[in-house]
Amino acid sequence: MDKNASLTLLQNDVINHQATESSFVGEFTNTDVDGTYLCRKCGIALFRATNKFQSSCGWPSFDDAIKNSVTQKPDPDGQRIEITCSRCKAHLGHVFHGEHYTTLNTRYCVNSASLDFVYDTKIIDTEEIILAGGCFWGIEYHLKKLNGILLTQVGYCGGKLEHPTYEDVCAGTTGHLEVVRVIFDHNILQLEQLLNKFFEIHNPNQANGQGMDIGSQYCSAVLCYNQQQKDTVIKSLKLLLNPTQVKTKILDVSTFWVAEGYHRDYFNKNGIEPHCNIKNT
Repeated sequence: MDKNASLTLLQNDVINHQATESSFVGEFTNTDVDGTYLCRKCGIALFRATNKFQSSCGWPSFDDAIKNSVTQKPDPDGQRIEITCSRCKAHLGHVFHGEHYTTLNTRYCVNSASLDFVYDTKIIDTEEIILAGGCFWGIEYHLKKLNGILLTQVGYCGGKLEHPTYEDVCAGTTGHLEVVRVIFDHNILQLEQLLNKFFEIHNPNQANGQGMDIGSQYCSAVLCYNQQQKDTVIKSLKLLLNPTQVKTKILDVSTFWVAEGYHRDYFNKNGIEPHCNIKNT
């Protein structure tokens, strides 16, 4: 799956134009939890957290990659060795040998912008879709319960404003939807099953929002990466109780802007039950 459409300007510059993000600012520079690092562009697994180590270089460092997942090639100037995703050719960073940080004597120096992180330690490949169904707090809360969900991220999608804030989107003038970016293991959870749950936890027949959350930012939509996903959504919509009344839009994915930290996993972090969606099943 090519996820170029959802990349921010920084992610696009790094992944597709070999840029380097600033040191010590990347999301994964200092993470130290068990799991797997995925390619941000295509979703395949690249590195296990067991191979991550602190090098104090300012970027995430790994002493090994998952077999056959990373390709090495000399930079045009011959000074360094670039590393890319073997499947989609996304630029990851560079690899260095002989520094003696670990017994493997190798340092894959990787841009956080090129990566996603999931807590699964064995995942090999993933699928992604972006969903909008009212307040993103409730949608995320319910979807996280599904077996096969690897990552949910609340954020904003569909508008033209770069780096939108919650206040910008709530004003209803940016064109953005409140969305949840969902990465899942398609060997455990099929897209059809994910969509069935999505349509259970909100009202796809409401045109102007969800419940008391009124406004264009709360409208129902499925943002797809390819025609295959669109076909699956169309099929799922036809199975709903009143398919002719469905107001859910099928849209192409556009830039995904992750929401402010206090919105993430909101109900679980605050120890309260969701109240902002139509159905609490």
